[in-house]
Amino acid sequence: MCGICGEIRFDGQTASIDAVARMRDQMQPRGPDGSGLFHSGAIATGHRRLKIIDLSEHAQQPMLDPELGLGIVFNGCIYNYRELRNQLQAQGYRFFSSGDTEVILKSYHAWGEDCVQRFHGMFAFAIWERDSGRVLLGRDRLGIKPLYLAEIPGGLRFASSLPALLAGGGLDTAIDPVALHHYMSFHAVVPAPHTILEGVRKLPPATLRRIEPDGRQLERVYWDPPFGPREEDEGLSFGDWQERTLSALRTAVKRRLEADVPVGVLLSGGLDSSLIVGLLAEQGQRGLNTFSVGFESVGSEEGDEFRYSDLIASHFDTDHHRIFVDSARLLPALDHCVHAMSEPMVSHDVIGFYLLSEQVSKHVKVVQSGQGADEVFAGYHWYPPMLECDDPLASYSAVFFDRDHTESHYLLGKIHHEQGRAAEAAAEMGRFLDLWEGGEDEHTSAARRIIAAGGSLETRRAGESDEATGNEGG
Repeated sequence: MCGICGEIRFDGQTASIDAVARMRDQMQPRGPDGSGLFHSGAIATGHRRLKIIDLSEHAQQPMLDPELGLGIVFNGCIYNYRELRNQLQAQGYRFFSSGDTEVILKSYHAWGEDCVQRFHGMFAFAIWERDSGRVLLGRDRLGIKPLYLAEIPGGLRFASSLPALLAGGGLDTAIDPVALHHYMSFHAVVPAPHTILEGVRKLPPATLRRIEPDGRQLERVYWDPPFGPREEDEGLSFGDWQERTLSALRTAVKRRLEADVPVGVLLSGGLDSSLIVGLLAEQGQRGLNTFSVGFESVGSEEGDEFRYSDLIASHFDTDHHRIFVDSARLLPALDHCVHAMSEPMVSHDVIGFYLLSEQVSKHVKVVQSGQGADEVFAGYHWYPPMLECDDPLASYSAVFFDRDHTESHYLLGKIHHEQGRAAEAAAEMGRFLDLWEGGEDEHTSAARRIIAAGGSLETRRAGESDEATGNEGG
């Protein structure tokens, strides 16, 4: 999956190649096939490579084009890069590699920032201009590829993972209270630009950030899809929508075959992954590697769905791999699983996916899966009731949200109080009391005690500050 990182200085200082090297090395699992560093004055970048397209050293990163005066680090895949390459060659551009990284570089030179409108794929990149010193950061439409940012004195750092930024050093690692509120209420989701840490942000999906040498920065959203009905779709029948959906699925599966290495499939035997295997077979894929994971049964609850995945594997004659994970492997692998996360995740299946990926990586580097289908096609149980009620947002919130704002403020206040952050604890408890609609109970009493403690502590701090500066209070 590759990893990118870098440091950009605005204060006339030289970028720290040591910090960038530490960030790069922390991402070794993202890119075990190669690594590189670039350093020139105020800009330093690093890259870890997983070889998927153009396996030669010509596609090594950071990639420089001296003729155009451009450099790039890139993580992702541009599925239509061959088509774009042909267009650029027709305009007179010459290529020294056969992959998608150089296509991004020359697309930027040919079409400027609007080049992203032509990209079909998943990506996060940093492009720098040698002569102007300008840097452009970009992220794909849905935010599939991550890009974390951290302001530092006199500059900015970026990386594909949050732990990589921490490896660079010197960041504010305090918990972001807004992010924590999201995390504890919104099913462990922390939307961009927040992260769980105060000193680290995320570049939002479908966003470009242009950074000038003097530190001026401008962000713009390049894709904002409409979610309502379109007038031109009003006359479509159910059959028309079936046809369009199948066509879109065929296109999506075909695009994701763009690789110079074998592509496999994570096959659960369910509808989504089985459909992908069928569509790949339809497109002529033979000897496809498929992978299924199973666990120990608990009572009457079966721990695997091998009987379903075996049917699909047999029908389409895939090279099928059953991966059985016994319970003795779960706890020992948990630390490694958590270490692999960029941000905290609480889904019960993360350890299963981690162990599955560990085994799959011994066979192939690229897999397709049915992840995301329940979101796109409203497969989860909370979606159907939304069609039958007057307030779909309330219906959704009642099921998806782990706790309401009132409870979240109370819990955050308790956490801040236990960590000795009196002012923050008092503020959260004040918000809790503002929202609380019940009578006096042990929770409101605890909230008032914490608010009082915070106020008295702030008074003491103010007094100590006055004494230290020789001021008289009153």
